[in-house]
Amino acid sequence: MTTEVATEYQFKFIDVGVNLTDPVFRGSYYGKQKHEDDLNALLERARNAGVSGMIITGTSLGESQEASTLAKELDFFCTVGCHPTRVGEFDKFMGGADAYLAALDKLVASNLQGKGRTVAIGECGLDYDRTHFALPEVQQKYFRSQLILAKKYHLPLFLHSRAAHTDFVKILREEGFGENGGKAVGGKGGVVHSFTGSSEEVSELMDMGFYISVNGCSLKTEENLKSVKAIHLDKMLLETDAPWCSMTGGHHSQQYLTTLPLSLRELYFPPSTKPEKFTPGKTVKGRNEPCAIGGVAWVVHQLHDISMEEVTEKAFGNTLELFGLNV
Repeated sequence: MTTEVATEYQFKFIDVGVNLTDPVFRGSYYGKQKHEDDLNALLERARNAGVSGMIITGTSLGESQEASTLAKELDFFCTVGCHPTRVGEFDKFMGGADAYLAALDKLVASNLQGKGRTVAIGECGLDYDRTHFALPEVQQKYFRSQLILAKKYHLPLFLHSRAAHTDFVKILREEGFGENGGKAVGGKGGVVHSFTGSSEEVSELMDMGFYISVNGCSLKTEENLKSVKAIHLDKMLLETDAPWCSMTGGHHSQQYLTTLPLSLRELYFPPSTKPEKFTPGKTVKGRNEPCAIGGVAWVVHQLHDISMEEVTEKAFGNTLELFGLNV
């Protein structure tokens, strides 16, 4: 197993999925302020760890607007869309579902150039693990609606699929995304983010022309690790999904992190404290951060038995290509 690391080499990352609009990065947890706003410290830790860019995830109309504003402020990028567990907002919106989709459309159209631009439609897709938020048929309807925006603006998709692969793929195929990422219908492919599916699903999605993004949740179980090994390096992206998907002690990924050199461990997993005992300069226990993306890459490099440098450079290049970035 390859574990060599060039100690003087600064590995570079773009975190393709980070929820920077989450209040926990401002010190607020479930509506309760537990510590000071430490977003700037988080960004400094990310830079120190080699994170040169981030794509801030939009998970609803309101949060997409927030993501767009924050991306402009920080000179990052954003996605615009509605998560499958949030699609109930379409029908509740003033003016109805058509007005909600029109508002998403307007947000995309007004942010295609310059700082903070929209680089993908999403987060959209299907989630059958949490149908108490939105029934499958409702999720399917508004997943299709958002695919229209991807075709209209020739933007990649930022996709979510949980326990719904059959319907997820069926809809993509029916809407023209069954091969070459939907190029024939104006699509530009996309990425299935936070992937936790099977190796067979990996093969099908890659054959359709999609990238697959890996984070801590993608590395929890032995089955997860098998799936990540099945992802071709030219279809691999890296993310944290912060503040979610931390790489915790009970995950099967931990066996690979034991070989992480101390110099990199200090960058990717700095010391932490509980929110109630917040200490400036330290991370918060249980709250994932973009700096941890290096830990994800470290596990991937060992699973694929290739150098850390090759993994990070390939993922970085894939990200530039898919989203049309210049960082």
